[in-house]
Amino acid sequence: MENIVDTHAHLDGEEFVSDIDEVIERAKSQGIGKIFIPAINAKSLDSVPALCRRYPGYLYPMMGLQPEEVDDDYLDVLAKMHAELVSDSSYIAVGEVGLDFYWTREHERQQLDAFERQMEWSMETRLPLMIHCRKAQNELLSMMKPYKDELPGGVFHCFTGNQKEAERYLEYDNFVLGIGGVLTFKSSHLREDLPACVPLDRIVLETDCPYMAPVPHRGQRNESSFVVEVLKQLAESYGVGVDDVAHQTNLNVKRVFGV
Repeated sequence: MENIVDTHAHLDGEEFVSDIDEVIERAKSQGIGKIFIPAINAKSLDSVPALCRRYPGYLYPMMGLQPEEVDDDYLDVLAKMHAELVSDSSYIAVGEVGLDFYWTREHERQQLDAFERQMEWSMETRLPLMIHCRKAQNELLSMMKPYKDELPGGVFHCFTGNQKEAERYLEYDNFVLGIGGVLTFKSSHLREDLPACVPLDRIVLETDCPYMAPVPHRGQRNESSFVVEVLKQLAESYGVGVDDVAHQTNLNVKRVFGV
């Protein structure tokens, strides 16, 4: 089987400080050939590039302000992030960005403005977007619509929606869906909904570790080596071999990210 890619892993988090070398070795031993690391906040300005420099050619950085991290100081954080993004050619995407109104709409205006600005970064740099969206699909897509033909592409990260929601995202031709551990959960409808409306050439693999570990690791700290469980479940759901899913998702990563 080809080496596969975990397109979304928060390995710079405190959860991995004590054993990051072992986590990386386990990922390599399971055939994970690349891991993409998103920034989420001001602290990420240091932690993401530092970790990626530690594992060159294996970890790849993304730069963005995650919507749940948008606060009253968001313009200052965005200014620093933009400066970092345009000065360092190692970044492969603008992310993690988007909208999240799951818990509160306290900073709705700031979230909307931050997402608008970071879409502009994507068009400026021609780097894809790594998009987080929770309880905000209508607002997100209405913001993206004017730029539909200008955005270079990206990932709708952590997709857990239904067929109708998938079809709305797939109208954005250069974008793919990031599929992670939720696919393996007993309660998930993704095993039926994805094959019904999402071709394999519109999917990439992800963990979102340390969150949402797949079965049989559910409840544990998630890590990149576990993405093989997502691969296996996709193969079963689509009725194809794991080699086919590995090959196609790698092609999708190359198309979207260029790496």
